[in-house]
Amino acid sequence: MGTLEVKLIQAQGLTNKDLIGKSDPFAKLYTRNLHSMMQTSKVIDNHLNPIWNEHFEFVVEDTSTQHLTIEIHDEDKLQTSELIGCAQVKLSELEPGNVKDVWLKLVKNLESYRDNEDQGKVHLELLYCPDGVINPFSSNFSMTFLEKVPKDSSGVENGDEKRMIITKGVLCVTVISAEDLPSADLMGKADPFVVLTMKKTGTKNKTRVINEDLNPICNESFEFVVEEGLHDLLILEVWDHDTFGKDYMGRCILTLTRVILEGEYEDSIQVEGAKSGKLNLNLKWLAQPN
Repeated sequence: MGTLEVKLIQAQGLTNKDLIGKSDPFAKLYTRNLHSMMQTSKVIDNHLNPIWNEHFEFVVEDTSTQHLTIEIHDEDKLQTSELIGCAQVKLSELEPGNVKDVWLKLVKNLESYRDNEDQGKVHLELLYCPDGVINPFSSNFSMTFLEKVPKDSSGVENGDEKRMIITKGVLCVTVISAEDLPSADLMGKADPFVVLTMKKTGTKNKTRVINEDLNPICNESFEFVVEEGLHDLLILEVWDHDTFGKDYMGRCILTLTRVILEGEYEDSIQVEGAKSGKLNLNLKWLAQPN
């Protein structure tokens, strides 16, 4: 019937399965519970809030019966890996041709989902493209396969020519403001600033420190040259400046999918890992020709 593309972004608040240290989580993903059809992510060592940023593609045979199942396991090099939690998405709930951004609650047992103890949550981007439906990124590429095969004048793919990445561009990020940040000192205030990092290259920028303000107005803009837009992540970490260093407050993790599709958007993003707070951002994508 088509293909399902899955971007495994991150997980949060995973249950710790290790007596010493933290779990070493990895994910198994499948649309049919057959070993030959399962795909596995890399292992993130000693982490309960892992960032994977990995892509997977599945053949879809029947949306009415198939689900995407995600299992998060703790790797153990000496014995069988232990299940941390699992989640499921009905393919029939996906709108063909539209990217869906989802956070899924992880549970121990899918059979009694509502009654299960929370094992954390997992963040995915999903795109189902039935045969005959145009992929929103174009008919030549997708979230998983970001290379275009050049075509000759008759429209036939030229397999002899070098494949080209077509998601190069410049990401323009404006940190407009933050709201309702948690207090970080005895006076009930904080001295916040934001560190912006591109996941793949590690390129960093940061805003200025705004003293004693839980609702700081920043209005600072930054540009990042991006080579693989649909494979990268923007990580925004909120810190409290201190005389003796800095204290971590929380973070936001964004894929570039939406800004590449829309060109520009403005949104308020919840700060993950903090009791409260959100960042008000403007993102703009300037595509670069090959």
